[in-house]
Amino acid sequence: MRRIGTVLTAVACALVSGGCSGGGQTTAAASPSPGSTWSLLLSGSATPSPTPSRASFSPTPAAVASLPSPIPSCTRIWPRTDPVLIPIVVTAVAGGFRVEWPRQYDSNYRVTAVPQKLVSGAQPEPAWKDVPAGTGCTISTTLTGLIAGEPYIVWLDAPNTGSEIDGTRHLYSGRSRVVYPA
Repeated sequence: MRRIGTVLTAVACALVSGGCSGGGQTTAAASPSPGSTWSLLLSGSATPSPTPSRASFSPTPAAVASLPSPIPSCTRIWPRTDPVLIPIVVTAVAGGFRVEWPRQYDSNYRVTAVPQKLVSGAQPEPAWKDVPAGTGCTISTTLTGLIAGEPYIVWLDAPNTGSEIDGTRHLYSGRSRVVYPA
């Protein structure tokens, strides 16, 4: 900050000592003349077109006990996930997926598999499957009617998980990595 003040003082002194004086004489400004070019052109080769590659699933290195489950007696080990997401396990089945997750309070659920192929224009609305609240530690459902070998991301919505006393919402959504039905 001290340096800025010193620079501003020096500029002000230069302007006062003659930079802004209007001595009554007017001089014509020099006319512009062509100078050296500003662009540099180098020849090269075209970048190769990208080739599609299939993503491979790599399991997470560690697992976390079923902390997202509010039921203390549930001890199943769930894959590590973002702390704000409900962990889900997706298993490929013929033309779909079997999806499992820890029960979240007494919430009902809805699950969908969203295709990951690029779509031009308006995106299609995903078809959600409703799943009622369960009584055990694990809730599961099977999604069918999907195209084998196509990439999908499975989404879980638990809209009625409630809130803590301070208003913080309990976990209410989950998602998978990119998965492919068998």
